[in-house]
Amino acid sequence: MIVAYFWRVKPSAVPFALVAMALDRFVLRSSSNVGFFKSLGTGKGETFTPSDADALRWGLIAHVHDIEAFDTSFVIKQWRKNSVSEFRAVIEPISSHGKWSQQEPFIPTVKDWDGQVVAITRARIAWQQNFRFWRAVPPVTASLRSASGLVAAIGIGEAPIGLQGTFSIWESPAALRDFAYRGDAHSQAIAATAKYKWYSEELFARFALRDMRGSIKD
Repeated sequence: MIVAYFWRVKPSAVPFALVAMALDRFVLRSSSNVGFFKSLGTGKGETFTPSDADALRWGLIAHVHDIEAFDTSFVIKQWRKNSVSEFRAVIEPISSHGKWSQQEPFIPTVKDWDGQVVAITRARIAWQQNFRFWRAVPPVTASLRSASGLVAAIGIGEAPIGLQGTFSIWESPAALRDFAYRGDAHSQAIAATAKYKWYSEELFARFALRDMRGSIKD
């Protein structure tokens, strides 16, 4: 199962968050309970430039074998200790296209899901395309914020520049499909992606939302 955490840390804990982003990987890699994982910074998801970054909210997405054991692990306890709020979503892949760090981490296991869904997008932006990408993003993010059926959305990234994505929650698969394929701004962005080849690597995945704890809006 895949689990996603997002924490809002205390202002005094920002140094902890920066150190944890660098060091958590060593603990997680050594755990037999953890497969693919990514530590994440977050942002408003409006321009996908460094000005979007939120120094008080951080995240982690991981494939784990035992969710409850992971929920009480050293890494999670340290983030919890330094945070004022925690959001956790347990999600199961419905579909996944593309790669993340040259891996295909989300193998679809769910069919015929009509409940709430999570969408994760992630892209490695070609360096020569960053400015063109940033100019094209605002209409898409504006349409995302006003999309029917959207519960919440935040920007995610492994670095302030070049590694960008979104984590969004939708009321239904139909609501997500309507935004992805019927919205003019998003359709234009898809066409521009094919034309200008913004990304050197990209991934789009949909998940069944099996369990949710806390609020991603905190």
